[in-house]
Parts: sequence; C-alpha cells; structure tokens
Amino acid sequence: MKTRTTMGYTSEHAATPHKIKLPAIEAWPNQYRRNYTIRVEHPEFTSVCPKTGLPDFGNVIIEYVPDKLCLELKSLKYYFLEYRRLGIFMENIANRVLDDVVRALRPKWCRVTGDFTPRGGIKSVIVAEHGRRPRP
Repeated sequence: MKTRTTMGYTSEHAATPHKIKLPAIEAWPNQYRRNYTIRVEHPEFTSVCPKTGLPDFGNVIIEYVPDKLCLELKSLKYYFLEYRRLGIFMENIANRVLDDVVRALRPKWCRVTGDFTPRGGIKSVIVAEHGRRPRP
C-alpha cells in the first residue's frame, strides 16, 4: 500500500500510538451496583505534537459509569505522565485513553474528552465514547 504524505508527514506516524506501551491503568472494586457517573479531570495534560515536536497542553476528562471496577487514580497519573514524551495527535489521545480505560475497567459507559489549548488560533475538542450511557 502506498503511503500518503501531507507536508512530509506519513500515515505511519498516525499509526504509532497503538504500538507504544504505556503504564497499566489499575482498578479497584466498585462498592455500588447502581448507575452513577464518575468524572476525572486532568487539567494539566501534556503531550508532544509528532509533526512539530512542540508541546500540546489540554484538559483530559474521563467520565464513566462503572460496572465492577473503578479507576485507581495514582496509576492514572503515571499513565498520563508518559504522554509528556510521546509524539501523538490530539485525536489519537482521546481515542487511546478511551481504549485503555475500557480495557482496564470494562465500564457500562465511558466518554473521554480532550479539550486542548489553541494552537495557531485553532482550538480542538475531541470526544470519544464507548457504549450507551445507562439511565440513573
């Protein structure tokens, strides 16, 4: 398959986030079985633009309705710290975090929002979602 190039950037660059090993997201047993929503925000999220090498900043928000497990926040902090040296597009961040949270927790529903600071006058907000949100 021929690689498409946009301004020196290849499609292989966009595929690399799936190959990068990140620290495991840990969980602890949920004490309640009713439907309730947990919202976790990381307002100082940092990553690196794979094209320019410049830092990207934003607020990453994870919202989920737990099933049997809840996010262990210390492991999530170490997971997020790895992004500081990871070249990854903003769109891939939201989707990769969603994939990893769903794999770790198997929640009833989950949404990851990446609300990134403007670059060049353009602001990006990426929302990735898994499942259907249950009624409370």
